[in-house]
Amino acid sequence: MKSIFLSFAIIFAISTQPLFGEADASPEQVVDTKGNKVRAGVDYYIRPVPTTPCDGRGPCVVGSGFVLIARSQNETCPLNVVVVEGFRGQGVTFTPVNPKKGVIRVSTDLNIKTSLNTICNDSNVWKLDDFDSSTGQYFVTTGGVAGNPGKDTISNWFKIEKYDNDYKLVFCPTVCNFCKVICKNVGVFRDSNGNQRVALSEVPYKVRFESSA
Repeated sequence: MKSIFLSFAIIFAISTQPLFGEADASPEQVVDTKGNKVRAGVDYYIRPVPTTPCDGRGPCVVGSGFVLIARSQNETCPLNVVVVEGFRGQGVTFTPVNPKKGVIRVSTDLNIKTSLNTICNDSNVWKLDDFDSSTGQYFVTTGGVAGNPGKDTISNWFKIEKYDNDYKLVFCPTVCNFCKVICKNVGVFRDSNGNQRVALSEVPYKVRFESSA
């Protein structure tokens, strides 16, 4: 019943302003921090862009990373996606809506999966969770379904968009032609425990992709 409610809520949530323009006929390829093409099925670290440049002349922010953590001491699974300071995070893989495509392009629906062994029976594929009325947020959790694009998996699809000279993650799936969906940036929300939980946001969250190799 919970998953049915989520699909219904996402499909019929109204977006008052389109956040993103129509995708180009040939969207540009996403590149990592070394300028290499980001490829499907390869591990990358999603790194928030440092607020202070590391120029060697003084202290700098070494960056943060995206990790999975338990929801609470009493509720472990599915796992929350959060940002932690001073740690490059856990590797993720990107799989585009057309799995035969070997590279990742901007404005293209894709699944994001954290490469980590956990005690949970749920998958590590990211998905948009139910609306949390206590915080007024849509949080990103795990337990999504990889592939099978359509209305039944609409909460599992994200996109990478260009943002200045870097990138941002967005939720604005186009895997269902007749579905009306939420279109928002993927940002962070600091909860009452101080966790920087990944959630939909009006504010873009600038990131880069660092190869794990």
